[in-house]
Amino acid sequence: MGKEYIPRHQVASMEEIANSTRIVRFGAFEVDLKAGELRKDGLKIKLQEQPFQVLAMLLRRPGDVVTREELQRAVWPADTFVDFDRGLNKAINKVREALGDSADNPRFVETLPRRGYRFIAPVDVRAGLVPALPSADAVPTSAGCPQEPALSAVGGAPTACA
Repeated sequence: MGKEYIPRHQVASMEEIANSTRIVRFGAFEVDLKAGELRKDGLKIKLQEQPFQVLAMLLRRPGDVVTREELQRAVWPADTFVDFDRGLNKAINKVREALGDSADNPRFVETLPRRGYRFIAPVDVRAGLVPALPSADAVPTSAGCPQEPALSAVGGAPTACA
């Protein structure tokens, strides 16, 4: 017996699910992890790539300690030669600045000295999988007509394909 064929558009790989659109909301903020956007009250806030990656990592594990080593591995590739401590501190400061947060009295990002950071605000995570493709009956044929004729709104008769 051979394997049953399942059309590619009906199967989501683990990578596609992991990279699916994830909207995270906290306070007046909304982060689109896939698009790499931070918004406050609907207005886009500029945040550079590395600070955004740090924020995204913290948001993927709210309430958990994310160690400095984990952040280093995720945000700074192994072949990158930088002053990691300075780079991470700068990235965290940029995140705090974008969020209007403070190290002394944190509302969002808590520092755990010599260990790492923790996202401490309540979050609302909305996961949207890769948008579903149209069903097979809506997929155009080579002639440009749907494989199954659409029904008109009047009388339920099939519509003509132009």
